[in-house]
Amino acid sequence: MHEGQYDRCIEHRDRHGATRLGLMTSYTWHHDPRHLLFTLARYKFVAKLLRGRGRVLEVGCADAFASRIVQQEVGALVAVDLDEAFVQDALGRMQDPWRFDCRVHDLVRAPLAEGFDGAYSVDVLEHIPPADEARFIGNLAASLGEGGVAVVGTPSLESQVHASVASREGHVNCKNAGALRECLGRAFRDVFVFSMNDEVVHTGFDPMAQYLMALCVGRR
Repeated sequence: MHEGQYDRCIEHRDRHGATRLGLMTSYTWHHDPRHLLFTLARYKFVAKLLRGRGRVLEVGCADAFASRIVQQEVGALVAVDLDEAFVQDALGRMQDPWRFDCRVHDLVRAPLAEGFDGAYSVDVLEHIPPADEARFIGNLAASLGEGGVAVVGTPSLESQVHASVASREGHVNCKNAGALRECLGRAFRDVFVFSMNDEVVHTGFDPMAQYLMALCVGRR
């Protein structure tokens, strides 16, 4: 390398290989690169909210490419997804020191009653049919231990007029801020909803939010 400090990049590649993008992340990087930035920003916000928590659960991890952003801030991470193809992809790409527990699990069917200190679910709730919503949220709360908190991120209902065809195919349960607060409030005593546009989290006017992030405290 022209500048010697970058030799470490070559050394890292030769020793560990180049990191591969995940199954979903690779598709996103090919079709809509800037959307990957938005996804990573959502995980960064989750990581800040859960920083210092001991054992944390991710629900709906997909290929788990961004999961290490949260893993970097917590004691231990357990990630689950109902699709075995995603879990196998995530396991196949894991490298030291970023290995974590990744499993196939459907939270609609049952909680993971392991007393987690925190849990989060990003871009999942909008895929849960309304008929299954109460079980999903209830099982998320039931997976937490005493004092555990949850973070839920989902596209806003208002954003769907701008969503791609591919996104709208799977988005069967988008909500506005009020509906999200009410939904999560059935399982948690306090729900704090933040607005998000692209990679920016703010406290602006809810109907102008492209995305919603909710911090849920005190399971009922």
